[in-house]
Amino acid sequence: MVAPPDNDVLWARSLHFSHSGSPALTGVSLGVREGEILAVSGPRGAGKTTLLQCLSGQLLPQQGEVWFNSTPVHTMGALVRERLRRDRFGWIDPEPALVPELNVWENTALPLMLRGTGRRPAKTAAHEWLDRLDVGHLSRKRPAALRMAERQRVAIARALVHAPDVVFADEPTATLHRAERTHVLRTLTAAARSHAITVVLATHDPEVSALADRTVSLLDGRRVNTVHLPAAGLDDTTGTEGRAACSLSV
Repeated sequence: MVAPPDNDVLWARSLHFSHSGSPALTGVSLGVREGEILAVSGPRGAGKTTLLQCLSGQLLPQQGEVWFNSTPVHTMGALVRERLRRDRFGWIDPEPALVPELNVWENTALPLMLRGTGRRPAKTAAHEWLDRLDVGHLSRKRPAALRMAERQRVAIARALVHAPDVVFADEPTATLHRAERTHVLRTLTAAARSHAITVVLATHDPEVSALADRTVSLLDGRRVNTVHLPAAGLDDTTGTEGRAACSLSV
């Protein structure tokens, strides 16, 4: 077992994972530097979500290694990995999974309160992040009263409120309109940079990838040098869905 480089907050080597016998990752290796915003790019089904789940300890790779701050995640038990995700990581889903019975500030403060933070300091921290994300005025509303873009901002605030080392964002703007998409992503990246939070961002949108410091491309569960993503919808001339072109990395 070889320890990862000291300047990598996350490091993975030769990850393999299959879902019901269908390969999702095949020999993927990468490193993520502290404070870096890394985009994991590729078409749908390329293995992006599975990679983020392995890096964050939600899934254990069937082969390979995952390290966080020189600590092997792939050898941790389930409870230790759960504590790691609660205390050191944040997660943003494609659709914001907010608790419907809680209002906005309570949803945002949830990671802190799960760690034992008192209600008053948790509420103060939640309001600070909601204000930064321009949804502080909605703090007493419940998720059902919010627009999709507002709910996603609350989900981002919740992912950042406990000052995680790494935030994993899995297609965080997939359900948003284009105008809202760019604004929400710029808000996320600006907040992460201002607090030196590492971000691993899965996306099939080249405009989203452009906001990152660096891009790693996947296709069919493998790292590739280039991926030309198809335009949304059907091809104008053939009526068929566009295909991704790539060259495998050496």
